[in-house]
Amino acid sequence: MASTDAAALGVGVCILAAPEIAVGAVIVVGVVVVAVAIKEALDAYEFRQLYPEEVKPTFGTRVTPRETVAKRRPLPQPSGQDLLPPLPPRNRRRPSRCEPIPVPHRGGDDDHNTCADRIPPNRYPGMDVLVDGKHFDALQVGVPVLWEIKTDRFDTYSEFLQGQVVEKQVMEMREERDIAEACGYRFAVGVSTEQHKQALLDEDDSLHIVVTGCTR
Repeated sequence: MASTDAAALGVGVCILAAPEIAVGAVIVVGVVVVAVAIKEALDAYEFRQLYPEEVKPTFGTRVTPRETVAKRRPLPQPSGQDLLPPLPPRNRRRPSRCEPIPVPHRGGDDDHNTCADRIPPNRYPGMDVLVDGKHFDALQVGVPVLWEIKTDRFDTYSEFLQGQVVEKQVMEMREERDIAEACGYRFAVGVSTEQHKQALLDEDDSLHIVVTGCTR
């Protein structure tokens, strides 16, 4: 770089004469030497030495080494796990309305209550279970299964009465099953005879029905 008084020469000339950066030559008018221009020219020279393949023959917007390195790095590809849904929270508790509450057996049918305690077997002997406002005859020991127990003398009913009983019971069982499943329980029905079981399944074969053999 050369500079001289503007009064003597009128124009001060600064030339960065290295052949590799001739394109970046800077001409300064007046006595002021612009340090920024010098630094940019030196950066350009260093960049050309480090990344000659990135240099274009025409003068234009300069690309900094940081930008270039970022462009040269391959972008990370999403892994298969990124597409997986999040794991469900552990130890999720049922809503308070779904917690089983032992309550005394309703009615005074001892044979029915004994069957309800013995067959599942009942987690709370001598007690019904209240779940979401609904009475169930038993909550099975060791597994989340709510039970409805029927000890009707179904086989002794007339055909007409059997049809009426089945229609009413299936409607009640569907309601109980919906409440149980909404609270995270399974639902089972116990009946005394195979004939009663088959009559219920003929009406709704999605019910889970077990023959208990209990009598009254």
